[in-house]
Amino acid sequence: MQTRLSTTQQQHQQFRQQLRQHIRKTRRNLTALQQQQAAQRITQQALSFIEQHQARNIALYLAVDGEIATQPLIEQLWQQGKNVYLPVLHPFCQGHLLFLRYLPDTPMKANKFGIFEPHLNVQNVIPLEQLDVIFTPLVAFDKQGNRLGMGGGFYDRTLQHWQQKHFIPIGLAHQCQQVDTLPIESWDMPLERILVG
Repeated sequence: MQTRLSTTQQQHQQFRQQLRQHIRKTRRNLTALQQQQAAQRITQQALSFIEQHQARNIALYLAVDGEIATQPLIEQLWQQGKNVYLPVLHPFCQGHLLFLRYLPDTPMKANKFGIFEPHLNVQNVIPLEQLDVIFTPLVAFDKQGNRLGMGGGFYDRTLQHWQQKHFIPIGLAHQCQQVDTLPIESWDMPLERILVG
């Protein structure tokens, strides 16, 4: 019986990995115009959501690998005087994220995944409880708000018990990233809402 369970588990993981590869490829194949239009739609939806919730401290991320561009939204938030934060890989607590203040002149460096993040400066770190909204990247999502990430579990750990921490987790995605049903695991954290470009 034990072998059968582990085989099923293996197939489950394989399916998740295949789904990741398929959606990432589809997303990368979007044209420059499709990407630009999606970024405009997401920016408008996100700004409306932020205004509605009177959010001041907003965590975002820098788009990579065909993700919807977040720079237009970041720049609008700066113009509005909002505080923008970016994720940084935790230096001591492996698999966890810290969020650091991001300004136009923030010194940046590439992390081990090749993603740019602010240089670690403890004075710029914000406790999760003080964030109002965390906009999260994702690879795939379904109508139930389930999110499939890149597989590292960074955001799943960050979003654990988010209701007690008072921030709202919102996914940002292209339409082509939606699937009927996601093969979810116990550690997958569903999102409050997913904005689709």
